[in-house]
Amino acid sequence: MNDARSHDLLDQATYEPSRAGGPRIISDFGRTLIVIGLVMALVGVVLVAAGRVPWIGRLPGDISIQRGHWTFYAPLGTSILLSIVLTLVLWLIGRR
Repeated sequence: MNDARSHDLLDQATYEPSRAGGPRIISDFGRTLIVIGLVMALVGVVLVAAGRVPWIGRLPGDISIQRGHWTFYAPLGTSILLSIVLTLVLWLIGRR
């Protein structure tokens, strides 16, 4: 009888924490999905708004070469500006 009792306690200790942790994991997953959705919506708004900003893609440092039937475009200045802005935003978010 003593062995059965210790076996029941072991089963309780093994299974109860996983059941108790289950809703927390689902809740965290739900929050993660909400954040991903909000980020995707924000990226969509930025992409729509970026088409209305005339200087995006025409900054000093952006290289554009047109020869005959082909065009080469390297947005170096825009990439550097975007990198600086994203670095600052992520740094501010990470400080919390």
